[in-house]
Amino acid sequence: METHAIRVGPAGWSYTDWEGTVYPKHGSKFDHLAYLSSFFDTIEINSPFYRIPPPNHAKSWVRRVAANRDFRFTTKVFKGFTHETYTEDDVTAFRNYLDPLMDANRLGAILLQYPWSFKDSDESREKLLALFRAFDAYPRALEVRHASFQTGEFVKFLEEQNVSWVNVDQPLFHDSVKPADIASGPLAYVRLHGRNYEKWFAHSESWERYNYLYSESELKPWVKRIESMSREKDAYVITNNHFRGQAIVNAGEIKEALGQPAKVPPQLKEVYAGRVK
Repeated sequence: METHAIRVGPAGWSYTDWEGTVYPKHGSKFDHLAYLSSFFDTIEINSPFYRIPPPNHAKSWVRRVAANRDFRFTTKVFKGFTHETYTEDDVTAFRNYLDPLMDANRLGAILLQYPWSFKDSDESREKLLALFRAFDAYPRALEVRHASFQTGEFVKFLEEQNVSWVNVDQPLFHDSVKPADIASGPLAYVRLHGRNYEKWFAHSESWERYNYLYSESELKPWVKRIESMSREKDAYVITNNHFRGQAIVNAGEIKEALGQPAKVPPQLKEVYAGRVK
């Protein structure tokens, strides 16, 4: 049976705790993005969530992944669109950032990420429709955390708007979105956040909630879901359990389980002996 492209990679590439674990010892000219793109065909860009990047940043990122012809970025949208308020100038600025990625055929999806407090309602649907329209020229994927959205009717709503549902793995609390294999819109999208129940809400540092290494048995059901969704459309699988490179370990294991080349940075063997081959 025909399958589409499955791209697996981490969320982000710039973490101080990846020095010496994911990245080798290096000098000032070392290119972290170029290095990581030699192992993975996708990386989710985190930084635009906090500040809209200028177009020259996107152009630079495109140049730095040039050696991997199959590489596609996904990118978070600015938090003003999903968590705060925004202006038409914000929309224009974000489109200007996206266009170099689109023009270079390096954009896999834009991620519209909402918090757990955002629940399904008529008002929420209007907000979603406005954002969908603002970025209808780009492949859109929606991540919601509240279970009120996880209905057949809402998935149909996304299909009508040609927007992808983001399948999430996270600690399961009351009214949390559950693991699924929903492939609405133009692509399939999976985000694995880890299952650190203890630190998900009660943490002093944001990285603590993502301090989790999936076991291979925990990943196995996701591999089946990914394979199923990839029969319909291209799939993006993002590991967000980034602390000390655990996202890289699990991304490599997912690739291996999918039958893909699963080489990972060799430094990880010293940190995760027994898990990294």
